[in-house]
Amino acid sequence: MKKVKQFLSIALVIGAGFAGVELAQAEEKIDIVVNRSPTCSCCGKWIEHLKQNNFNVKDVVSDDVRAVKTKYGVSQELASCHTAVVNGYVVEGHVPANDIKTLLKNKPSVVGISVPGMPMGTPGMEMGGKKDVYQVVSFNKNNQTQVFNSYSAE
Repeated sequence: MKKVKQFLSIALVIGAGFAGVELAQAEEKIDIVVNRSPTCSCCGKWIEHLKQNNFNVKDVVSDDVRAVKTKYGVSQELASCHTAVVNGYVVEGHVPANDIKTLLKNKPSVVGISVPGMPMGTPGMEMGGKKDVYQVVSFNKNNQTQVFNSYSAE
């Protein structure tokens, strides 16, 4: 009887381990379309950040990314180097993957989120230990913004 209990204990531990692997693999990838310039290297680094965070990226290279920004209502003040679209939301610039996931989970009534400009230390803009203080802002169809998340230089 003792050997049976040991066997069952081992089987449960092994089974639990395999169940964890299956759950991790079962997490669905999030489809996102990234529109970027062919000459921008930081965009490729941001795309890698997304892939490492369970996004399935469709990389669209365009010589006229400004037209994409105009199409999706991204003003000059909100603009960065690339524009992505995910589940109907616009993601402008070097937005961290977790903020995109929060957007998709909470489903606020906004056009999208943005990290205006190209702050150092954002995903894809890593410069060693240098980091800027920056904000992720949400924006509506009138380009009114609200702070979505804030990041310190630490």
